[in-house]
Amino acid sequence: MDVMQEVTRLLDDVLSLKGRSASFTRQTHLLGAVPELDSMAVVTLITSLEERFGIVIDDSDIDGDVFATVGTLTDFVAGKLERPTPA
Repeated sequence: MDVMQEVTRLLDDVLSLKGRSASFTRQTHLLGAVPELDSMAVVTLITSLEERFGIVIDDSDIDGDVFATVGTLTDFVAGKLERPTPA
């Protein structure tokens, strides 16, 4: 599975970017740069990431750095996939 491709696809769906995410790279800034990514969208995105990847994201996992760029978000998800989900 290409985690970055799945993350950008989710960004496009959740934020209704109408295909704009196709041009995103690891360096593409998210928070503060993509107007659609407001606080409500972050919550929806977190839920979507959990559902799509079968991961659990705790409140303590979340800070602004996770959503700084496509790369930081992708790395966060990839790290979650490497760790077993607690029972």
